[in-house]
Amino acid sequence: MHRKKIAATLAVVTASSLLIAPQAQAASLANQKITWQRCTDEPGFERLECGSFTAPLDWHDPRNGKTITIAVSRTVPLNGKAKTTVFTNPGGPGGEGRTLPLVFLNRPKLSENAEVYGIDVRGTGASDNATCGGYQHRLATDWRDRSEANLDLIYGGMELQAKFCQTKSGELGRHITTEQTVRDLDLLRQVLGRDKVSWLGYSGGSWMGAYYATYFPKTLDKVVLDSNTEFTESWQKVFDNLPAGAELRFRTDFLPWVAKYDDVFHLGKTAEEVRRTYETTRARLAEQPLTLPDGTVVTPVLLDALIFSGLYSKDSFQPVAELVAYITQPGVLAKAPPKQYPDFVMGTQMSILCNDTPFRGDRKSLERQGNASVRKYSLVGGFQVTGPCAWWDRPDVQLKRPTGKGVDSVLMVQSVRDPATPLAGAQRAHAKFANSRMLTVRDEGDHGIYGFGNECVGEVVESYLVDGVVPRRDLSCPGVPLPAPGESTGNPLVEARELAARVGW
Repeated sequence: MHRKKIAATLAVVTASSLLIAPQAQAASLANQKITWQRCTDEPGFERLECGSFTAPLDWHDPRNGKTITIAVSRTVPLNGKAKTTVFTNPGGPGGEGRTLPLVFLNRPKLSENAEVYGIDVRGTGASDNATCGGYQHRLATDWRDRSEANLDLIYGGMELQAKFCQTKSGELGRHITTEQTVRDLDLLRQVLGRDKVSWLGYSGGSWMGAYYATYFPKTLDKVVLDSNTEFTESWQKVFDNLPAGAELRFRTDFLPWVAKYDDVFHLGKTAEEVRRTYETTRARLAEQPLTLPDGTVVTPVLLDALIFSGLYSKDSFQPVAELVAYITQPGVLAKAPPKQYPDFVMGTQMSILCNDTPFRGDRKSLERQGNASVRKYSLVGGFQVTGPCAWWDRPDVQLKRPTGKGVDSVLMVQSVRDPATPLAGAQRAHAKFANSRMLTVRDEGDHGIYGFGNECVGEVVESYLVDGVVPRRDLSCPGVPLPAPGESTGNPLVEARELAARVGW
């Protein structure tokens, strides 16, 4: 779900002393100083500073002396006076976060009143990396083919994915959990000398934020959860919700939009014609994959993945439609941007998904569920993102359940047609999480809302984050209309990934 280079190989930094008591070790780490410096000389990054800090490899056994490095970034108000400190996260789970603070520079009320921090959480980005050795099962074979031979490939691939990720990530992988991560975050708060910080997390960052608030309710000030996972349930349940959300966004927003601009894309004059063109193209790719000029081999499952990734933001509709048009009619359009799946995101994501919460079921139950989902949801019904967890050697992780008790307030922001974290799951989490308010964005399907030009959402979020105004009740805002080809609205998650790709992060 992210564009990035392949991550660096796994490295774990080990501290020299094995004799420091846990309390002394924690106090020592809290006293460390971050050396801030310009992240890069690249134009446009002038206000972004980078640094790093050290955290225990295992917060349950810090006396073993093993540590890891966590990379962080920040922007500070130009006048140097911040009313608040805001930690941010782009989701994934496993997305690197150091470029995210930059996208809020176009929100002066936030950026000129808050220190905004980006974090490459443990396992990803410039922090110590998890890895799956480059193995990626998700695009290996067509999940729509439910023949016995292909099911062996699909689920055998999931089993192999689990083995690759756990073997290659080694000791670090077993300690990449949400609990370990939120303890890293609270250590960062202590290192910065802040009594309290606020949180702004998107997608998987809503899960992280809910758990951060659960473990450290008194050190969090304001909490914004944007594009919400069903964080009161398991990761398995969260990703079981995904195909329905993707199908809704695909049929309600994407297909009609492409048809509206048939003079540009030539894929069909109605949503149904565009869908049939997609199905015809997909079937042709099953017979003969297409090699793009850059060497990318487009298979049916890669086509599905490209379209699905484009559903996250209305700004992605045009490049995805152009790519589908290119694949359908090579030579009609010149653009054919490749899609890359960075390995450190995969390594961190699988560790979080499979370590955090138990997986229920086995290969047979996965097959039954996959068969039903494929029949119901044509686009990504067979993704089964948490499938490798059925073969995962899960460590003894017992996460607290997020209830909201003891948390002062939480603001949840949610579009009604989110393709990755659907509305229904967010509503169930809202109902079970005390002291939460939900801001529902009507007639909207973007995954990642705050910061991309919806002024109604911007006013509510910034009034809460900066001024401390907690909504008295649930609210709603209108969505932003789909842009015409050539126009843009600026989704923060897309912008952050593009910025990171620009400097090779």
